[in-house]
Amino acid sequence: MINITILTLGSLKEKYWQEAEAEYIKRLSPYAKIEIRELKEESFAEKTNPEIIKKKEAEKLIKILEKKEGYVIALDSTGKQFTSLQLASHFDNVTMKQFNNLIFVIGGPLGLDDSILELADFKLSLSNLTFTHQMVRTILLEQIYRSMMILNNRSYHY
Repeated sequence: MINITILTLGSLKEKYWQEAEAEYIKRLSPYAKIEIRELKEESFAEKTNPEIIKKKEAEKLIKILEKKEGYVIALDSTGKQFTSLQLASHFDNVTMKQFNNLIFVIGGPLGLDDSILELADFKLSLSNLTFTHQMVRTILLEQIYRSMMILNNRSYHY
């Protein structure tokens, strides 16, 4: 069984996102142990420099990443995009041949600091579209679930 940590800035505030996340974690339970680590995002005003905020958030992330071993995947708009079949294949190559622990990092509203992107083993983009970081959690879990279905030759729309 693979271990997956989703390290994220901010929490799911709306009940419907919480319910969707719980459903995908339940569906994934035969295939993966999922841990969600929420960190408090920095508050900011219009006058605050976004780079300072991202640096502060990066410091929080690095403290946790230093203690974990695994393959770190940063979600970022500049990352690689895959089809669902390609993503499943990438997970298979990484998990079966190298790592049993995947760590996904989701930034706050301003994204991830360059220090996190440089620390990551891989950068993944879920779309050219922009999503809220709450939506990204659900989309990511759905894509992980879809990958597990593909890798286990289970029927799922792909």
